Amino acid sequence: MPPELTLDTGTWPGDGPIRFGSDEHKRLFCKTLLDTHNPYRPRVLDWPRLDAEAEKRITSLPIWDIAVQTENKAGMNVATYAEAIADPLLKKAVELDGYEEKRHRHVLANLVEAYGITLAPEPAFPRPKDPEWAFMVTGYSECIDSFFAFGLFKAAKDTGFFPPELIDTFEPVIHEEGRHILFFVNWVAWHRRNMPFWRRPWFELKVLAVWLFLVWERIGIAKDVGHGQQDNNFTVNGAQQLGADIDVGQLIAICLAENDRRLSIYDPRLKRPRFVPFMARLALKFVGPKKKAA
Repeated sequence: MPPELTLDTGTWPGDGPIRFGSDEHKRLFCKTLLDTHNPYRPRVLDWPRLDAEAEKRITSLPIWDIAVQTENKAGMNVATYAEAIADPLLKKAVELDGYEEKRHRHVLANLVEAYGITLAPEPAFPRPKDPEWAFMVTGYSECIDSFFAFGLFKAAKDTGFFPPELIDTFEPVIHEEGRHILFFVNWVAWHRRNMPFWRRPWFELKVLAVWLFLVWERIGIAKDVGHGQQDNNFTVNGAQQLGADIDVGQLIAICLAENDRRLSIYDPRLKRPRFVPFMARLALKFVGPKKKAA
């Protein structure tokens, strides 16, 4: 069940600039998440009947095991961090974040059930020993995966890889990923400004360690894929799996455009994810979209 959302979550900050780390900033990013919650239930989603070719395309994607496991672990990581939060508004927002992550897992589980996809047994994930670390790993990982998922979802829609009915069913999940990364990067900005000065160097080292861990994790997964394991890097290298006739530069350009579009609907005073889009723009200078031969 989601956290109780009928309770008063306070007032929206007034117009005008806000300072990152302020109470107004906290209210803005928490209420943005809380007040845009979509109360859909996974069990009542209408999974469309697909023709044989479309169903084969969907069921052959090498992602379903790892996708279900990732969302399950993400939900646990976020929920565990929420347990130790004292601030009522922030606690409620993080609890909702965790609930929505678990709901994504149920959406994916219902999809594989609807289309007869066989999953490997789910491992039992232990509770994280360092809840802040686990929350940060989940948040920064989503900043990577959501950026590429936005572009791949657009490519799947434009190429017809996903039929329109399936696009409509998955849109709420993709929309929520945008809300989650927006909430997370604003939590980071607020959190670092509200901790004692002596803790800040350690926190920045932890941020660096998280990024190094995520790079190492993806390198390790890439090696596993070469030995037949499922592909958690699908959000980075999935254009070929979607049958999209686009090169790396074109995919990056689509991801950047979709990232800007999906996050543009939120209050401009909120911080946006910057590192992954910055690296993508940097990469685009070297692998820019290739011009198609006439």
